[in-house]
Amino acid sequence: MIGTLRTVVLDAPDARRLVAFYATLGGWSEQQDSDDDFIAMETGDGWRVAVQLSPEHVPPRWPDPAFPQQAHLDLRVPDLDAGAARAVELGAELLRKNESWYTLADPAGHPFDLCLFPEKPQPTLMGVMLDCPDAKQLSTFYASLLGKPVTYEDEGVAMIGEDGAQPVMFQQVADYRAPRWPDPAYPQQFHLDVTVGDIEAAEPAALKLGATSLNAGGENWRVYADPAGKPFCLCWD
Repeated sequence: MIGTLRTVVLDAPDARRLVAFYATLGGWSEQQDSDDDFIAMETGDGWRVAVQLSPEHVPPRWPDPAFPQQAHLDLRVPDLDAGAARAVELGAELLRKNESWYTLADPAGHPFDLCLFPEKPQPTLMGVMLDCPDAKQLSTFYASLLGKPVTYEDEGVAMIGEDGAQPVMFQQVADYRAPRWPDPAYPQQFHLDVTVGDIEAAEPAALKLGATSLNAGGENWRVYADPAGKPFCLCWD
């Protein structure tokens, strides 16, 4: 393990609007130290999700491969029709219905899935799913980076971490198009923040796993790309 998953971050042209959407839909609470450029929320079931202001945000147009999604959230709800109706009322767009999940787009255009789970009366965040060209390769990378075991692997699909313990999932897609951060024409859309104790030890360890430095950062964070080209940050206190 090099670090621990700190935050799942979504880009949006209007951070406040997207935070209001997820806070209302999921019952998530905004952290007091947030500002208008980076607003973090606690989900109540162990996740930390943030919205980052991105004025040049280009939304995906799922399932159009010319404007691909890079990742999506899976939320569990007790009733698909009621959950979807509530999401649409809050500004989402219904994209597709399946027997056990519905796909919608949030107000920033990010697809997300509502998955049927009648055992819990309130919506819960099941996990984050990353699109990639090779699910086995990317799950192996993040398993080593985050210290989460590979708990599921099938043809083109993988998961690291236990259900209920912030799992990260991976789905292999045809014609995968990687982001080219910071080029807005090939947007990142999502990224993961990973907390490390010693950045000078964590950086070479991450590079050895297959990460690439993007030569950007700030006072307590640096930006890298994973083997699928998705940016992620190593952060420290």
